[in-house]
Amino acid sequence: MKRVVFSILVDNTSGVLSRIAGLFSRRGYNIDSLTVGVTADPRYSRATVVAKGDEIIMQQIENQLNKLVDVIDIKRLEPETSICRELIMIKLKVSEENRQSLIAVANIFRAKIVDVAKESLVIELTGNQSKVDAFIDLLSGYEILELARTGITGLSRGTFDVKMYDEDGQLMDYDFS
Repeated sequence: MKRVVFSILVDNTSGVLSRIAGLFSRRGYNIDSLTVGVTADPRYSRATVVAKGDEIIMQQIENQLNKLVDVIDIKRLEPETSICRELIMIKLKVSEENRQSLIAVANIFRAKIVDVAKESLVIELTGNQSKVDAFIDLLSGYEILELARTGITGLSRGTFDVKMYDEDGQLMDYDFS
């Protein structure tokens, strides 16, 4: 099974996320990760959806997404031509004995300590999925009190596939040179 990351530009209107999720559930496809946020242009939001399946299923998903009225553009974020990141916040139980070792682990991963209490630390880490997974794995010997993960978000590299839209929502010719 192939893992595919779809970057979907949509109208920033109510119900869009429900329609995207509904498309997946009606067809029995699972969403492994989903993030959505408004873009630089408040008329649009970008949804990043990660799914697994064979190429035929992934093409069906893409075709069905293209049929949704609110969908403006869909890109597949291929690993070699895109940057994907995930954010994790993890609250760990600490004692005087293990506090310094946890801080050392956080430093190795270039994570940030965002909250310190007498009995706990909250660590924030941003990175690709394998970095986040490795960090969690390394912390398995400590007591994890709470964990929150954002899911994957990403953009393609460079300007080769950037699309700009005018006030009327029409695709503009845009020269990046």
